[in-house]
Amino acid sequence: MKAAIIRDYDTDIEIADIDAPALSDDSVLINVHAASINPIDYILQSGVMKDNIPLEFPHVMGFDVAGEITEIGKDVTGFRVGDAVYARANQQDAGAIAQVARLKASEMALKPANISHAEAASVPLAGLTAWQALITRAKLKKGDKVLIHAGSGGVGTLAIQIAKYFGAHVATTCSARNADLLRDLGADVVIDYKNQTFEDEVSDYDIVFDMIGGETLNRSFKVLRKGGTLISIKGQDTDNLAPEHDVHFEWFFMEPDGAMLADLGKLIADGHVKTVIDSTYEMADVDAAYASLKDGHAVGKIVITIPQ
Repeated sequence: MKAAIIRDYDTDIEIADIDAPALSDDSVLINVHAASINPIDYILQSGVMKDNIPLEFPHVMGFDVAGEITEIGKDVTGFRVGDAVYARANQQDAGAIAQVARLKASEMALKPANISHAEAASVPLAGLTAWQALITRAKLKKGDKVLIHAGSGGVGTLAIQIAKYFGAHVATTCSARNADLLRDLGADVVIDYKNQTFEDEVSDYDIVFDMIGGETLNRSFKVLRKGGTLISIKGQDTDNLAPEHDVHFEWFFMEPDGAMLADLGKLIADGHVKTVIDSTYEMADVDAAYASLKDGHAVGKIVITIPQ
């Protein structure tokens, strides 16, 4: 099969012919139609996390994937050959930007019928991150006031919609050019981070979801009510501000979860959540796709289509 690979840390991505993954008893093989990319891809590529998350080479890039099942392991139930599925693969099964991928049955879900493979591939990592931050960890409930930083990003666009579906009042930060989009997605308060100071605009909030870290994370403690919750995927409370403000702080790294992805898929199928795609590239242009991602201005997700 053809795949986008790296042969070592901090090396260029190349399109190469490699062996397709072998089927395992608890997994399926799919013909990949689309993949999407995330910052974790190039962070792992750089080698800065090799002591914590080592890669095996050649390493196929990408975790988010959508495609059609071609083979099923003997222990797999609930799926059939021909099913359209999507998933965020685990580290061992990573390899989305390839013609064939292996997925654990427990980590995938049926693709919502009302969206394309490209749209489906944009959902898993970002959607699961948003769901696990807001619902699983912050335990968002109807009426909560939630501040979501970086609302125009892949995670942010889905987090806004998930929070609104569960009845929250949502504020978000973004650049002015994306304000209308985020209002359309359901944001009640849109804060232009270049010209406004978010802690001057909102206060006494129940939840802050941080995807920026650093100074933004530290300033976010100021907008929480006592007993509120700050969830971050970007930074730690290195200054120990949570006790000072009498709030709960938690950093986390998302986990693949097929059942949770199926629940999110129902919201997509029913029209409560929609995907936002910044741009689409062919696999041959994978370098340009990652360059766009690293630029940091993508609105929603960047998707890569895979030739069959």
